[in-house]
Amino acid sequence: MSTAQWIVDGVVGAFFLLGSAVLLPTYYEGFLIATGLMTLTFMTAALMLSRCSPPLALTVAWLGAVAQMATGQQPMAANLAIFVVLFATAAYGSRFVFWAGFVSAFLGALLIALYLFLLAPGLSGVGIVTPDVWTQDSTFAFLFSIALVFGFSVFSLLLAWTLGALFRVVIRNRETRRAQLVAEERATAEEERGRIARDMHDVVAHSLAVVIAQADGARYAAGADPDAAAAALKTISQTARSALSDVRMLLTQMRHSQAEGPQPTIADLEELYAQVRAAGVDLRVTVDPVPPGEPPASVQLAAYRILQEATTNALRHGDGGPVDVHLAWLSDHVALQVRNGRAADPGPLGGARPGVLHAPPATTGHGLIGMRERADLVGGHLEAGPDGEGWVVRATLPV
Repeated sequence: MSTAQWIVDGVVGAFFLLGSAVLLPTYYEGFLIATGLMTLTFMTAALMLSRCSPPLALTVAWLGAVAQMATGQQPMAANLAIFVVLFATAAYGSRFVFWAGFVSAFLGALLIALYLFLLAPGLSGVGIVTPDVWTQDSTFAFLFSIALVFGFSVFSLLLAWTLGALFRVVIRNRETRRAQLVAEERATAEEERGRIARDMHDVVAHSLAVVIAQADGARYAAGADPDAAAAALKTISQTARSALSDVRMLLTQMRHSQAEGPQPTIADLEELYAQVRAAGVDLRVTVDPVPPGEPPASVQLAAYRILQEATTNALRHGDGGPVDVHLAWLSDHVALQVRNGRAADPGPLGGARPGVLHAPPATTGHGLIGMRERADLVGGHLEAGPDGEGWVVRATLPV
């Protein structure tokens, strides 16, 4: 419980105690006032404990009720605390306390009925049953009177308990909703981390592949063609700076998930193609038909990342032959295909060493998994595998 709730319960308990104490002389006089104060203390304590400790409140209320009946006291205003206690057992109590409150409602109603009739001569002014009924010798009338008082009592006590049970449902629904929101936030964060991880893989893998190819080319051309070596070093510098900028942006997004950086679009494909060609790859690109208008941003991003990963794989694992890229921007989907030769051991300038062939990239690699996830996110599908003497990546992305 919060401090504010403790203060509210304390103030309510103090007013309840004072108000009920003022009414005590209405019921008792002399020595009976002391017994009434004892019952009032029990009921006030039960009232104040009802929210912080429902089982203790129920126990104290029962002790007060038993003490009240044992000393032959009349019903008093302080007995209204019992309704609050029953409400609390149903609203805040554990499963055991919940059903203990339910049983207490029936048991308490039965004790009330029997108590009122056992002390009938001294309670004629209470007004629940008339003295005429109490003095009848008819067994039926006696039992009917007990049943009437029991029915009224159990209805009143169960009403308080039922209201508490309904409030318990409201509390649980709020907790369930709160837990659902937390789970949704975690799922969104997990999805965001997955997206950032895919972007990080695409950026780093592509950039490093270009840098490695250019570095190999510069190393072999340093003596024979200094101009080619200088051009390769310039490409390395530009690619590294671009990769560093992208990585910084992704790291910023990881620290501040709300900071969405600009995502690549199809307008950035020419720069991607230029980086791949600068790495020594004979890249052939055909686009037929061209995009009709402005495709959705999600489709543009998926197409860019798939092409980035596919050309990176061709650069890293290809045989140095041409790489064919075909894009078809149709009215309802985008058809994408990247084809390159079999994987070979790279030689100088990113080429192949004749006669030394490697297996194509495994279909379970992180790059292929990332490409499939990219396609799945926009509702498309992707296939990658050997096709004759080459390796083909095909993707269909619905628009």
